[in-house]
Amino acid sequence: MTVDQFFWVLARVAGLSAFAALAISLVTGVALRSGLFGGLAKNRPLKSTHEWTAMLWIPLGLLHVASLLFDHTARVAPLDLVVPFLANYDAAGKLALGLGTIGLDLFVVVAITGWLRGRIGARTWIWIHRLGYLAFATLFLHALLGGSDFSSPVVSALTWSTAFAIGVLTLGRVLWGRLPAH
Repeated sequence: MTVDQFFWVLARVAGLSAFAALAISLVTGVALRSGLFGGLAKNRPLKSTHEWTAMLWIPLGLLHVASLLFDHTARVAPLDLVVPFLANYDAAGKLALGLGTIGLDLFVVVAITGWLRGRIGARTWIWIHRLGYLAFATLFLHALLGGSDFSSPVVSALTWSTAFAIGVLTLGRVLWGRLPAH
């Protein structure tokens, strides 16, 4: 295995792991406040899982992008990590990487405001926190368009199932309302 192959594999594993952590965080977050699961609103283990996975994606995401920086075949520059659609790729590759950059940028904003929740107004925090849905969608499209992992039936089934679950839970929350914060 060459060094570039090692970083390529590491980037894939870290990216999929970060995606899994974010998916669990979104599913548990929606479940906590959804009218669908009224009894879960005060569930401490579920809240702890939401908060822990919301933090877990950070080192995994950093490992994903750092590995891509060290993989010379990926041709990802440091500026590509913060400014979307600059990568030296064809149009499809620019779109995939750009969506990943947007998702990363949005999740960083959500994470930082999560830490500042007590210092910013509740209404502002809620609206910024909701950007997590958009961020997840952009990362899903990033993985779908840019990754080779969707060719694996297991990865594809798990990823699509997760996206479906988040969609159903979110729709349920919209239709049946949300529970007040406790």
